[in-house]
Order: sequence, then structure tokens, then C-alpha cells
Amino acid sequence: MERAAVFDVDGTLVDTNHLHVATWWEAFRQAGHHVPMHAIHRAVGLGSEDLVAHLIGEHRAEREADALSSAHKVLYGQYFDRLPALRDAGRLLRRLDHEGWAVVLATSAGGAELSALRRAIGADDAITATASADDVSEGKPAPEPVEHALELAGVPPERALFVGDTVWDMKAGSRAGVCCVAVLCGGIPRADLVEAGAEAVYDDPAQLLASLADSPFARLPSER
Repeated sequence: MERAAVFDVDGTLVDTNHLHVATWWEAFRQAGHHVPMHAIHRAVGLGSEDLVAHLIGEHRAEREADALSSAHKVLYGQYFDRLPALRDAGRLLRRLDHEGWAVVLATSAGGAELSALRRAIGADDAITATASADDVSEGKPAPEPVEHALELAGVPPERALFVGDTVWDMKAGSRAGVCCVAVLCGGIPRADLVEAGAEAVYDDPAQLLASLADSPFARLPSER
């Protein structure tokens, strides 16, 4: 496979961003921090340590990041058996796989959380590889997650597209030299995604699937 379709997962393929907001908010509240939900929403997509530092400062994060992350994992884990895939997420991955794309996930999730997300999508047969938080030293917006996904697919940046839903996704993909496509289903405004590097924006996986023939995916033909 000489083309790679790299996908973020939370908020892009699975409708989990607001679950993350609520469970992070509760984790912060239990630790005595009053962090507004809108600020947490804008930080979703960062790795746990970076999210905590972004919201309460690096100094406090050095002391509290592990405990806050553990509390969030316990709270969020209550939803593992009912995480909702976004409409046509699995169909989109299967369509791309059928058309010869190497489908690779690039996500800050790992372990049991990643397994739950993959179960929700229900398209493991279409997924070539996964670059998870367990595989990289720096999360988004650093380019390493996307670069690792490209290594797994065995393709250069110019032969790949990256689909995500946050500013952090767009920055990571752009820094990796990959064309970025955004979806709005994570709740981030279109203008912010475009400013961060999105070359095209769709409502959700269903609209992207319906628009593939006119999307950036159509501008990257197979070399076969």
C-alpha cells in the first residue's frame, strides 16, 4: 500500500470528546481545582500530562499530573462498554482500505482505552496499524505521533493524509508535512481548524465518506 490515511480517534471516529471534558472536570474538581469545561474542551486531544500542564500550569502539573490522570482514567473507564462511534466511521475506514489506502490510527489513547475505542469503531479488519500513546515520547501537537504512523504505513508525508478534529491534530499533521483534513464533530470551530492547518473541513465521518470523490483523498491517486 503506497498511500496512508492516518486518523485521530477521539472526536474524529468516536464521539468521546465531551465524555473526556466531563471526566477531566470531575478529576480536577476532586483534586480541588476549578477548571472551566470550555477550557478543558479546547485542551482535549493533548496527552494527559500536557493537558494537565496546559490547564493548571507546569509547576502544579509536575506534582499532580499522575494523580489527576489516574482519576480521569477511572472516571472515563466507566464508559468503555458504551463508547459511541460517529456515524459511518467504520464504513469510511473500510472504504479507504478497499481503495488501497493503509489506514493507520494515531491517538493519545493506549491500553484498555484504545481497545475500547477500536471496539466502538468496529472496523479492525480495515486498520493496518495503530500509533498509540504507548509508542511515542511526545504527543500532539508534536509531529511524532503522525510521523510514527507514517513509519508504520511505510509511506512518506506526501503520500498521506491525516484526519483529526482538534487544533492539536492539525498542528501535529502540519508539522509532520502531511495534508490535514478536519472534522467538526469534536466541537472545535471551523476557523480554528483552518488556521491550524486544515486544508478541508467536513461535518463528520459520514460527510467525508459521501464527499470522498471531491476531497483531498481524490487528489492523491494510487501509483499503481
